Amino acid sequence: MDASRGYHQIIILPEDEEKTTFITEYSLYCWRRMVNTIFEPQIGRNMEIYVDDMLVKSKIRSEHFQNLRETFTRLRDSKLKLNAEKCSFRVTSGNFMGYMIMFLEMKPPNSYKDI
Repeated sequence: MDASRGYHQIIILPEDEEKTTFITEYSLYCWRRMVNTIFEPQIGRNMEIYVDDMLVKSKIRSEHFQNLRETFTRLRDSKLKLNAEKCSFRVTSGNFMGYMIMFLEMKPPNSYKDI
């Protein structure tokens, strides 16, 4: 699943904004919004996140529906929207951050350019 406009949807507390500072050739900037906090109870257990890309994982189908329900509840409660064109459901394998993810198996990318 892909969060529409990812980091721009969830507000960061003003006192925490400076912790996200990054430098460009033109100036200093900081993020004013973030995504990982609302999914913290799920990350590593039934979900993986990288920036605005989310992967809900399960070993059995009935468990997967529960995990999706938990994820959708958090999305709705946080008023996060998904990019429907970039979402895939009921797949047994797929690409996530350059890795091919399959049932009980993960294959690394062939080169760093594949990431």
